[in-house]
Amino acid sequence: MLTFQSKKRRIIFHIDMNCFYASVEMSYQPELKGKAIAIAGNPEERKGIIITSSYEARSKGVKTTMPIWQAKKCCPELIILRPNFDRYREASKAMFQILSEITPIIEPISIDEGYMDITNVENRGTPIEIAEFVQNRILEKLDLPCSIGIAPNKFLAKMASDMKKPMGITVLRKRELHHTLWTLSVNEMYGVGEKTAEKLKQIGVHTIKDLAEHNEYELTRLLGVNGQRLKDRANGIDSREVDPESIHDRKSIGNSKTLPADVTDEHQIHGLLLQLAQNVEQRLKRKNMLGITIQIMVRYDDWITITRSKKLSSYTDNHSDIFKVAWDLFQQHWNGGAVRLLGVTMQDIAEKESIAQQLDIFTFEEEEKRANLQNTVNKLNEKYGKPTVSFLPEEKKKANFTTSFQKDYLDDYMKS
Repeated sequence: MLTFQSKKRRIIFHIDMNCFYASVEMSYQPELKGKAIAIAGNPEERKGIIITSSYEARSKGVKTTMPIWQAKKCCPELIILRPNFDRYREASKAMFQILSEITPIIEPISIDEGYMDITNVENRGTPIEIAEFVQNRILEKLDLPCSIGIAPNKFLAKMASDMKKPMGITVLRKRELHHTLWTLSVNEMYGVGEKTAEKLKQIGVHTIKDLAEHNEYELTRLLGVNGQRLKDRANGIDSREVDPESIHDRKSIGNSKTLPADVTDEHQIHGLLLQLAQNVEQRLKRKNMLGITIQIMVRYDDWITITRSKKLSSYTDNHSDIFKVAWDLFQQHWNGGAVRLLGVTMQDIAEKESIAQQLDIFTFEEEEKRANLQNTVNKLNEKYGKPTVSFLPEEKKKANFTTSFQKDYLDDYMKS
């Protein structure tokens, strides 16, 4: 049974929902349990990609971001479902509500994972007993499996939760790292991506033990400040607090779309950027935020990706402003190649209340006119169905665009 020598020693949980989207679908449709299922962005088009899949599908070789046709080749019996984001949002909200029954010190990381600091939780039993309670409560109430990592800091808790899936509870102690963590490949370390792993292997760092013991100077020269940070993590050092307020520290709101087929038609790209700008506007207004820097991302069919941005003269949440800049940036920097992905992001965002715009009379009048026009447009759209009317001429409506859902769920959690 897990015990800690002192109450001052932190006890951190990392909660990781197992195959979250697929598990939610199985909880709503029990007949899917035990079957190979996958959630895909556009099941009707064989060029769509897999968002996530069940463990049964993964065992057959189905992987996230894999094209549907390839997934079907690996697993002919694969059942493909469209994502139901409202359903996932509700499940996420309910999951975090269960965590809040234990402690208010919760830091959501994404829709399906978060940290808990239970250091000062009393009268709930040992850490393992608390983890078992949380795990069973989520399973019984939501019919959803999760894995939980227990450790003295966030990094080790995150690593621990990945070690036993599904429905695992794993403890990582610093004194045991030499046989629990150090034997793993550096590729398996949280925070080490493919490119970083390649660089590390070039200097002889193949395992987490190699990283923990490697020369600090060489790591810093190779990776900058991240070199020292990764070495600390490999040695089980992580002083970051579980911060419930961190969900407010957003610097940008964006929307991107991976296209079902590579696009070179300028008119079609015009319509795609317009829809992305409208989606960004909706999310900004929902959060009562404004932004002043607009960035576009363009990924070509050869996977080369560029980003370009422009700072405005004043804050905005209006899709017309966003689109105009995004379209200008695209026209200036597009090399004429086939486009695979487009993204539009509003950066340097802030809450409306915190922005004290000094408007002269002319600017104020223009803002007022546009606000009145926007209200009229919104009423027409609500009456006849969105998007019916827009400020911009010749706009082309494209259905079924995705949103940056992984961040939107945070608003629901804060309202709970």
